[in-house]
Amino acid sequence: MTSSTSDNANPKDFQSLPLKPALLKNLKDLGYAQLTEIQAAALPAMVAGKDVIGQAKTGSGKTVAFGLGLLQKLRAEQFRVQALVLCPTRELADQVARELRKLARAIHNIKILTLCGGMPFGPQIGSLKHGAHIVVGTPGRIEDHLRKGNLDLGSVETLVLDEADRMLDMGFQAVLDEILATLPKSRQTLLFSATYPKTIDALASRVLSNPVKVEVAAGHTKSTIEQKYYKVQNNEARPAALYQLLANHDASSALVFCNTKKETDEAANALKRAGFAALALHGDMEQKERDRTLTLFANGSASILVATDVAARGLDIEELPIVVNYHLSRDPEVHVHRVGRTGRAGQKGVAISLVSKKEVYKLERLEELMGQEIPLLDVPDTPQGFAPVRPVMTTLQIDGGKKQKVRAGDVVGALTGEGGIDGKQIGKIQLFDFSTFVAVERPVAKKALKKLANGKLKGRNFRARIVGV
Repeated sequence: MTSSTSDNANPKDFQSLPLKPALLKNLKDLGYAQLTEIQAAALPAMVAGKDVIGQAKTGSGKTVAFGLGLLQKLRAEQFRVQALVLCPTRELADQVARELRKLARAIHNIKILTLCGGMPFGPQIGSLKHGAHIVVGTPGRIEDHLRKGNLDLGSVETLVLDEADRMLDMGFQAVLDEILATLPKSRQTLLFSATYPKTIDALASRVLSNPVKVEVAAGHTKSTIEQKYYKVQNNEARPAALYQLLANHDASSALVFCNTKKETDEAANALKRAGFAALALHGDMEQKERDRTLTLFANGSASILVATDVAARGLDIEELPIVVNYHLSRDPEVHVHRVGRTGRAGQKGVAISLVSKKEVYKLERLEELMGQEIPLLDVPDTPQGFAPVRPVMTTLQIDGGKKQKVRAGDVVGALTGEGGIDGKQIGKIQLFDFSTFVAVERPVAKKALKKLANGKLKGRNFRARIVGV
């Protein structure tokens, strides 16, 4: 295994890469100029056809890296599955597929198919009959389709294991082995992982051939992320401490990490009782509820998301000013990954951790990893007159989506027609198979709902309702 550690690598211009002219032109049109560290270090090896192990935090640009690598060798005229991307969660798979479609838009007739659990099986079978060049999905659903003979991976030339550490954490080892057994041995394999435990090393040694290992430093510079650690007496003191810290940081948007589903629900409920627009996200939730929760947080209709580590994977939030560790993670590397959710793309961020006496041993592990002593601070008092601010946006849910041919443009048209709201008052629109979520500024929510109720989309009346927190 050759190794390449990128610490303060000098990023290059995308146009310096030996990529197809169509890909280079599209990158320029998208405004992608400078390569990130992981892209600069990994792309030359990928384009050369080598297996690559990439270790980098979320937000490093790894999706663009492997996306360009697999699109470079893809042959559009050969209509068969040439690339398979495996992700631990549906949310991450959807995010990856969106990015790949954006990167591939300059190449005509490229079909990218997403296959994830929690979605109806029948429509996926229909899509598979029409074929695809790239399949992005979760291991369980991919294995289901293989077992039923719906999916042929005999022509796969590129395999991507994205966030492989989490796939193993979630118990996908046996399923991964089943999938790997169906793939050609002569293929390129790209493995990405935020952490690199022994289980990943063992997986890499089995499925990669003489890989190039690219490691982007996991640490965060003080100028980007400010880390603060506060002492709490016990678990009973955590809800009040969380309230006080969020009050002092005037949190318009914050992600709170908990170690268990029970802690997640308890912390979210405490914040709701205190007046915060907070939501919980964990593995026990139905897929529809997970979709709604992620959408409300991503579009600014909820201020605080309280989540477990696995549930938070795949979150695509452009600006996240605050991350809170309600409890310290049992794994110091997971702590680094949590902290990396803020301060992305050069933004400033604050990472807050609550630490009890029983967690001192976790703090010592962190100090060892970071190579420095970590001071414990007292939780500040709540500022006088503080009251949680309601989110700027709220969300309307429309009971019609992609399967009813609803498009974002249709929704905008319905909302801004005669007697409607201003287009500037519309936020993010998220389309699912059978529903659509649209964020609007809170003061015009009722007006927007009335406009949808009295108007039509695709010549049809769809039921709509306010679902904001």
